Amino acid sequence: MKAHFEMMAAYNAWANQRLYDAAFALSEEEYRRDCQLFFGSLHGTLNHLFVADVIWLARFRDQPNPPWRLDHIAHDRRDDLQKRRVSLDRDIIGFTGALDEGRLASEFTYRTMVNNKLVTQALSPALAHFFNHQTHHRGQCHAALTRLVGAAPAMDLAYFQRGG
Repeated sequence: MKAHFEMMAAYNAWANQRLYDAAFALSEEEYRRDCQLFFGSLHGTLNHLFVADVIWLARFRDQPNPPWRLDHIAHDRRDDLQKRRVSLDRDIIGFTGALDEGRLASEFTYRTMVNNKLVTQALSPALAHFFNHQTHHRGQCHAALTRLVGAAPAMDLAYFQRGG
């Protein structure tokens, strides 16, 4: 499992870079336009992904949830968001690289954001959710980019695996 999660962390960073490059080529108005995504705009969705990743990493590290809502705008300026995203992706790669099979099988406990429920689960399925959540919202961003400019970059896992 460790190798799988290391691959997913590398893929995550690669896909985020491609997504950010495409999103930041837009005008400010297009980037912030409400595209009917769950978090409205590309700006809202990219911030949600950042916020959710910070929350999950805190949980994985047995730290309290940051005092944010899931729609929190952590970085209003695009360049600040991109710099922090690159740093966060490096952190995710480092975190997964430091895991061992024992840690992946271990349980951790955290509080949910929506209903403040205490949850205990194994790390491995939580990491699967973590990476799947990122892919889910990047897919929404891909659809928004296609709607806004007619095209979006390839971000499929298979494309990454082939050296895309």
